[in-house]
Amino acid sequence: MKENMKGRILEIAQKTLDIEARAIDDLKASLNDDFVRTVELILDLPGRLVVTGIGKSAIVGQKIVATLNSTGTPALFMHAADAIHGDLGMIRPDDAVLCLSKSGETPEVKVLLPLLKHRVKALIGMVSQSDSYLARQADLVLLTPISQEADPNNLAPTTSTTAQMALGDALATALLDQRGFSPQDFARFHPGGSLGKQLYLRVGDLYPLNACPKVSRNSTVRETILEMTSKRLGATVVVEDNKPVGIITDGDLRRMLEMEQETKHLRADQIMTASPKTVQADDLAVQALEIMRAFNITQIPVCNGEAYVGMIHLHDLIREGII
Repeated sequence: MKENMKGRILEIAQKTLDIEARAIDDLKASLNDDFVRTVELILDLPGRLVVTGIGKSAIVGQKIVATLNSTGTPALFMHAADAIHGDLGMIRPDDAVLCLSKSGETPEVKVLLPLLKHRVKALIGMVSQSDSYLARQADLVLLTPISQEADPNNLAPTTSTTAQMALGDALATALLDQRGFSPQDFARFHPGGSLGKQLYLRVGDLYPLNACPKVSRNSTVRETILEMTSKRLGATVVVEDNKPVGIITDGDLRRMLEMEQETKHLRADQIMTASPKTVQADDLAVQALEIMRAFNITQIPVCNGEAYVGMIHLHDLIREGII
């Protein structure tokens, strides 16, 4: 690639990011009482927040709906063009509508707004122009003022959609905070994702799928190796009165062979690592991962109180998407 072409590509990319970054920074000055009143309205809303728009604003609206739903605010998306062809039926009198439009003068939006005015609790406009048709019709206005789009022709929706997206995130996070939305709430709404699993999946959900390798203090090296290989976890716990007093891993066996010519006389408690790290069955699985990372280990004995009940392995956490 020619140097002048490379320089031009990087110049345009950096300029785009600069323009959009300034637009987001300018959004802070546009936050006013209408933003606060919008948050208060949605918090007290008996129905749902219906988000609508057309073109690129419609795509941003769908993202805002997804963020709201996942953080405790019931929302749905209605395309502005489809609304005037039957989709208005999804709106209930207890709902509020958030309409996204850069200009606030889009023909489909201008047709839709009079149909919404008396059907919902409130009409909220997210728009760049404060004197637009949408701003005049809306009960509350969330301004997204921009000086220019980021593309060289100042035409493609770039800065405007970035501003809409950022203000939608600000709205969602303000609502989240006011609702006292907790990590446990987040887990309830994201049970299938890795983030959710970090907040609810427990060690007790995983270790029963594994074997439970264990030997006594007096077990021979042969007995120890057979237990380790048959249970396929790369380690065995050394127990006394079913309490873990040590652990023997593949690494312990290698070190033993490097140091000892004869191994038949050795017992498990002579080659084990004493006082192993353990986790409780009701601990979060992510806590087990933190211990593994901190001590550079791949398996941890699991206890119920003081009693040894099984083993959790790094592969269990990988399989569940915790990592």
